[in-house]
Amino acid sequence: MRKALGRGIDSLITKVQNNDISGDMVQKIPLGRIRPNRFQPRRIFDDAALAELSESIKERGLLQPISVWKDHGEDHYELIAGERRLRASKLAGLAEIDAIVKRDLDDEQKLGLSLIENIQREDLNAVDTALAYRQLMDAFGVSQADLAKRVGKSRAAVSNTLRLLELDADIRQGIQSGSISEGHARALISIPDSSKRREFYQRIMAEKLSVRDVESFAQGFHAQKPRAQRAPRAGSRRTPEAVELESTLEKTLGTKVEVCPGPGPQNGRIVIHYFSLDDLDRVTQIIKK
Repeated sequence: MRKALGRGIDSLITKVQNNDISGDMVQKIPLGRIRPNRFQPRRIFDDAALAELSESIKERGLLQPISVWKDHGEDHYELIAGERRLRASKLAGLAEIDAIVKRDLDDEQKLGLSLIENIQREDLNAVDTALAYRQLMDAFGVSQADLAKRVGKSRAAVSNTLRLLELDADIRQGIQSGSISEGHARALISIPDSSKRREFYQRIMAEKLSVRDVESFAQGFHAQKPRAQRAPRAGSRRTPEAVELESTLEKTLGTKVEVCPGPGPQNGRIVIHYFSLDDLDRVTQIIKK
């Protein structure tokens, strides 16, 4: 499958974006003949939101058809995209639904279409998007850089989204359910200590802390980490003022900083360390202010 998808993922994405798969048509399909999507990236469905969508469908009808595929000779359809609309339509008591039908696709096209169409939906939460990214990379053997190019995102955006999968399961579930925002999650992941991260996650849930509260904690966590004793370098001209400046900068930026004297008395360099792309973004924003 890795080799197979590698030959055509670009054209497949173009076809999805242009709604241009050969044989597409919109027709009404009985709800009972539609099977769930095997590659559904969305893991959690909010009951209240489904009920609201169901009422909207009752009043105004379905504004956008779902997407399904149907293999030749089969009497059922399999969902590609639109599970919320499908569930809400069932809740509304509809017997059939408008659907774009894609016919006679092979397994690689089914997987690719399903993941790509769902990734491009704006209402997919960050963890489910990350899971879809990972599945697309694993199944098709594409790199983060290639994936970013093909789904129209920056490499940093794709990388930061994938890093959310490093969070503990309950924190990931909190993002999926909407209990915490993606901003909370990005701030949490910049805290390298797992126990502290979990502790602060519980505080977010209990105290309804803002994203800024978490970012401030992460910044303070880096600043409060004990500084390792550095062995003096041969010929080093580090002054007490340089050491004090390092300490001040570390507290301000919330990360490790080194003030390194140059060969002359009036030159040198300042080295600012970062430990993740999120950390780099955080430090950059502080400097820009």
